[in-house]
Amino acid sequence: MSSGGWSKTRLGRMHDVMAGYVERGEVPGLVTLVSRRGETHVDVLGAKTLGGDDPMRRDTIFRIASITKCFAAAGAMMLVEECKLRLDEPVDRFLPELADRRVLKRIDGPVDDTVPADRPITLRDLLTFRLGMGMILGHPEELPIQRAIAELELAGFGAPSRQADYGPDEWLRRLSTLPLLHQPGERWHYNTGSYILGVLIARASGQSLETFLRERLFDPLGMRDTGFVVPTGKLDRFPAQYHDDPETGELVLDEEAGNAEWSEPPAFPDAGGGMVSTVDDCFAFGRMMLHKGKLGGERVLSRASVEAMTTDQLTPEQKAVSGFFPGYFDTRGWGLGVSMVTKRDDVAASPGRFGWDGGTGTSWYTDPAEDLVAVLLTQRGGFPLESGVYLDFWTSVYQAIDD
Repeated sequence: MSSGGWSKTRLGRMHDVMAGYVERGEVPGLVTLVSRRGETHVDVLGAKTLGGDDPMRRDTIFRIASITKCFAAAGAMMLVEECKLRLDEPVDRFLPELADRRVLKRIDGPVDDTVPADRPITLRDLLTFRLGMGMILGHPEELPIQRAIAELELAGFGAPSRQADYGPDEWLRRLSTLPLLHQPGERWHYNTGSYILGVLIARASGQSLETFLRERLFDPLGMRDTGFVVPTGKLDRFPAQYHDDPETGELVLDEEAGNAEWSEPPAFPDAGGGMVSTVDDCFAFGRMMLHKGKLGGERVLSRASVEAMTTDQLTPEQKAVSGFFPGYFDTRGWGLGVSMVTKRDDVAASPGRFGWDGGTGTSWYTDPAEDLVAVLLTQRGGFPLESGVYLDFWTSVYQAIDD
């Protein structure tokens, strides 16, 4: 048995399972990392493009999508520690556009049929997605509020923001013209809270979101390839992005490898899903969280902040009316910017495991009980719920433990 408690044979099984996805053309390539008790294994498979001969590399730079949310949440907690923000203070002080909110009387009602909000939106609401606004799930029909969101061309409700031609202030101004979907604190609504959080961090810190996170989080942790931009000199490390054709199951190209659009800063830096990163950068963040805010000799967060972030903040009542699908929160919780497992119902469902996934094909979780960090990076959309490679990766991680 290895010092990390890994089975060599079972790690080989993981390799074979992951390699099968590449061989069958279900993903062009991927990078995996598993680390337990300080023993780390990295596997690099396939190519940057489907059928291409430019191999995937350990330092390949991926669109990490919603893992971005976790990095932004850590930045917000730094400002809490400096007393520049407070978890339960209204965000109105820095975001006056969100003062005096109105709330829809019913989700399918006219956008002007509203009542006053019971209370202001707080930073805690943004971090826990309980602000009363976000992606509208479970309503396949077009609602008046959905039409209003579309007319405003608002990112943050599932639409991409990389192509937005407006900046943070204009985005917030547009958002402020809409009512909330539900009262603050009533239920969990995914996504939009992180977009608002990015604007709040910039205003409270007096820096751009990119600069603040670079100086306070990425540079101290050695996360050299993480940010909103892929420098021109690194575009050769940037793979293509794909999604599944729902009818044929074949991969459809979304973005070519080396897409130069990513070498230019976005007008709207998206704290909900706009960053890129590498497997080692994600690993550095995961290790920092595992070690309660410290990596090597560098402390970026207090132990208390990490413990608050990784504690389930949702009530049973909020969980009962929330989630991506019915029963989603039966075995999961949501803390201050990260998800966590709350119940053992699967091989990989280790209670206390925390992290998050990205819809472009990325996943990071840290498991304190197992002294474990694991990362999966590819560029095939549909993560995590519709992806066999995602499910098989996490099963493979836990079956490889040999003690």
